[in-house]
Amino acid sequence: MNKDLEFLTRVIDEKSAKILDANDKIWEYAELAFHETKSAALLKSILKEEGFALTEGDAGIPTCFTGTFSYGTGKPVMGILGEYDALSSLSQKAADPHKEPLKEGAPGHGCGHCALGTGALAAALAVREYLIANKKDGTIIYFGCPAEEGAGSKQFMARAGMFDDVDFVYSWHPATKNAVECNHSNAIMGANFYFKGVASHAGATPYLGRSALDAVELMNVGCNYLREHMIPEARIHYAYIDAGGTAPNVVQDHATIRYEVRSPWVYQVKELFERVKNVARGASIMTDTTFECKLSMAFTEYLPNNALAAVADECLQEVGAPKWDDADYRMAKEFLNTYPATTLENIKSQIIETYGEDRLEEILERPLDSEIHPFNPDKIKLTAGSTDVGDVGYAAPTLNINIATACIGNVGHSWQMVAQSCSPLAHKGLLTAAKVLALSCIRTMDRPDVIEAAKKELHKRNGGHYSCPLPDSVEPPLDTY
Repeated sequence: MNKDLEFLTRVIDEKSAKILDANDKIWEYAELAFHETKSAALLKSILKEEGFALTEGDAGIPTCFTGTFSYGTGKPVMGILGEYDALSSLSQKAADPHKEPLKEGAPGHGCGHCALGTGALAAALAVREYLIANKKDGTIIYFGCPAEEGAGSKQFMARAGMFDDVDFVYSWHPATKNAVECNHSNAIMGANFYFKGVASHAGATPYLGRSALDAVELMNVGCNYLREHMIPEARIHYAYIDAGGTAPNVVQDHATIRYEVRSPWVYQVKELFERVKNVARGASIMTDTTFECKLSMAFTEYLPNNALAAVADECLQEVGAPKWDDADYRMAKEFLNTYPATTLENIKSQIIETYGEDRLEEILERPLDSEIHPFNPDKIKLTAGSTDVGDVGYAAPTLNINIATACIGNVGHSWQMVAQSCSPLAHKGLLTAAKVLALSCIRTMDRPDVIEAAKKELHKRNGGHYSCPLPDSVEPPLDTY
């Protein structure tokens, strides 16, 4: 083992009890977007204890923070992203492959952000120790990023200039395979549409009413027709926020619906969003109601920085996959077998595509990724999802790494993911991720040529500066999204 990796591994292993305890506590807190008070406090307390200087309430978000440690000249400046928000209605017992909520309807860590935040924390702590032990110039910043599952925070952080002086940023995400992420995620834009009408007795005087709920229904019809006339990669989603009451005999004088649109590029999202607004305008005209559109969230598309990917790919190969044992494989198989037959058939197709048909039975029997999948910049694939990490990637050179923390075929945003995020699978995965992130940081800081190439790649992508997809007037929607 390389001496640098040996050093980082020793530091992370020494701090593993503290890190895993933090994962399990944040998993238990399971706090929703913009309300991660206890989770943020725990992470900040560890950073402070470990000698990091803190900022709090960054970018106008109470649960957004940074932990910074500098040595010598403080150059280069390295960033590591941490997340810690949960998802609604996914409560589930830890490590239990039987669907059983801890509390019915309560939140749960269905995307593994408890592991993401604590694995990133372990990496930041290890880089700090490395700078001190080796008397290396540099700064390591842990960015505490709330609300990735909500309206996001990183676009507000980038707009506030928090990444302007950062030379490069690494992040990771809990996954089902071990690889430098080779995906191009969609850009996204979302807003609440508030319709106002006139209340009236729906039986006696319906002609005096103007239904805001009718306007919402007509907006949905219009958007359904719009779907035929947009690019196939685009998506339109909606959810009722306020249906205007529960009394059928009252013409609803208010109703609110939330729409989100996705496309591969942010300029396409902006164009499609304007068309959705026109549909809302038409619905208001047809119903003689008024509407207000309050734009609340927008993420720029994520693309990997290829210069950083080349370094991280080598580091991932060097660290290797998590060291699974027979108990881990048994647990993973139990979770895999909880999926219905139609989902399992889809999972089998994915296994064949990734590992080959000849390995299907082997993988089904031991469904944990135990290998490293090399990064290929010529095979970057568009995915339907979105992340505010994309905005960091347009403000500073940024790369995301995926590490297995769940069974092969696991479906994200599910009770199965919640259960596995507080289990030996997530524990081993997040500690592996910490080592990869830390090694990638110290390898990159010693390569000025890589940093320069990463910045040139960024400049080509953003034209020399970050442009937030949200206007300055849009503030973080702390209580409305």
